[in-house]
Amino acid sequence: MKKNGRIRRRNLIRRETVCRTGVGILLCAVLFLAAPSVRSIPGGMPYVEATEESVSSNDTTKYIQRTSDRVITDDDRFDADEDLLYYMQSLEVRYHLDEKVMESLHKLFDSAVYYIANTEMSLTELWSYVSSVKGNMESTAVAKVSQTTSEFLQVADNWQTPIVSYGQNVAIVLPIMNFGTEELNDLIVEPVISNAVTEWPFEPDATNYLQTEPYIPGCATKEAAMENRREFTFHFTTRSDVMTGYYPLKFKISYTKAGIRSEEPAELTVYVKTIGKPGSGFIGGNGQEATGSKPRIVVTGFETNPAKVFAGETFTLTIHVKNTSKDTTVTNVLFDMQAAQEGDDKTNTYSAFLPTSGSSSVYMEKIAPDTSADIEIEMTAKADLAQKPYVLDVNMKYDAATVFDLTDKASVSIPIMQESRFDTSIPEVVPDNIEVGSQSNVMFSIYNTGKTTLYNVQVKFIADSIAEASAFVGNLQSGNTGNVDVMLTGAAATMDDGTVTLEISYEDDAGNVTTEEKTITLFVNEMMMDDMMMGDMMGGDMMGDGMMPEDGEGGKPKTGLIVGIAVVVVAAAVAGLVVFLKLRKKKKAALEVAADLADIDNDLFK
Repeated sequence: MKKNGRIRRRNLIRRETVCRTGVGILLCAVLFLAAPSVRSIPGGMPYVEATEESVSSNDTTKYIQRTSDRVITDDDRFDADEDLLYYMQSLEVRYHLDEKVMESLHKLFDSAVYYIANTEMSLTELWSYVSSVKGNMESTAVAKVSQTTSEFLQVADNWQTPIVSYGQNVAIVLPIMNFGTEELNDLIVEPVISNAVTEWPFEPDATNYLQTEPYIPGCATKEAAMENRREFTFHFTTRSDVMTGYYPLKFKISYTKAGIRSEEPAELTVYVKTIGKPGSGFIGGNGQEATGSKPRIVVTGFETNPAKVFAGETFTLTIHVKNTSKDTTVTNVLFDMQAAQEGDDKTNTYSAFLPTSGSSSVYMEKIAPDTSADIEIEMTAKADLAQKPYVLDVNMKYDAATVFDLTDKASVSIPIMQESRFDTSIPEVVPDNIEVGSQSNVMFSIYNTGKTTLYNVQVKFIADSIAEASAFVGNLQSGNTGNVDVMLTGAAATMDDGTVTLEISYEDDAGNVTTEEKTITLFVNEMMMDDMMMGDMMGGDMMGDGMMPEDGEGGKPKTGLIVGIAVVVVAAAVAGLVVFLKLRKKKKAALEVAADLADIDNDLFK
């Protein structure tokens, strides 16, 4: 018995070697049929679990025992080797394997034959090992097959794209055909659902979604595949916020083929046409929002309180926005205000405006279609800002119908003012007492102590006692100094306290004129006598023949007489001034009395 088993084993290995040399599967089959000592095993499917197998030989049926605790014999080893060889050859025929894959299968086969020949085990352990080797062979063969599931699993031709409306209950019937020649078993069909309305048009209910089918037979023709199709029915409720357009419906299908469960499920895609509520938006067949349906939020204007914002001040900013969509309400609107960054370098930058609340965001629940709204935020301008407009970016994030996290951006420019300031030195008036027709020199400096430029700086001198005069200084940058040097001419005698008004004016960036006043004191006196009178006094009337008096002998001028004349002249001038002032005072008092009398007369005769 043992001898016959070894002979059969040698014949088996010899035939297997011939097959590996490339003679082909046909030659192997001939060798099996020609050898009387080799038993043929009917059937082409791999051995699953069984306790015994029926074998027909010369119309006599016997059974091969597969489960027992007894130790295996050479005959058992031969039966196992023969079964593995036949299974390997059936894989080659079934999957049309190339030489490289067959080499991998032969390695598995050789390893199994060696293990069986050199291992003591029970009969049950032997056939359990054979089953595991078959599984490894199947996995090796299937992994190298280039045929995809989509090549034999298809949606049947009787599929028609359904049309559903928002809120509607629908039944979707999915027909599936098997174009392959092998049977598919234990099918599980399940839709790929999503909570996002842009991806799934139905309510994300978890019930009645899984469909099963025991098998779909293999078919050789399209007509047979259509006849043997399987139809799977799914019940859905269309979302109330569904968008209008075409939604893709994806279904995953798991199956078993030739005893091997699919590692990755097949995927079939169909489409459904949806009709949404007015304003729900549109969706394309690729799951994306249709072009042009996105609503917009635009900034239509802004205002500040106070109207003029000075550096270092707190102000309230009101921004006017509008939803430009004619039929879509925007919701969950978040406005984020970001001021321009200021500073000399990257390490010393800061925002031009800082929100007083600490947050630069403003939330608004919704804005209706074609509706305007206002947002307010209190901010403080940095004290050291230069006088110019500063940009404030308004970043907007919002939802619209079934589209989420839409964004828009706008900018506003807020003019910031700096308080204009200047100072002057103490004016120098030389002399500060002149006669009519004489001149006095006025000098002083103007300092720009503010942070903004003073444009077209000029000074005007205004008083009744002087002729009109002005000085143009020009533009003064921040921190610069301008000098004034003017000659004032006396035009009339001073009738008051001698005040002369200095009007200092300048323009800002917008051309607005600012004027400030300062004063100086300058007295203008009447001339007491003219040159003719002085000539007469110094001439013949006082000296006779117009000659200077001589003092004693030698014809020298008399010094005492000259001094006396000078004293007389000065005394006369002083006396004249006193008389003039008294007369003017009396005249002024008389005028005041006359005015009072006139007022009394008016009151009496009313």
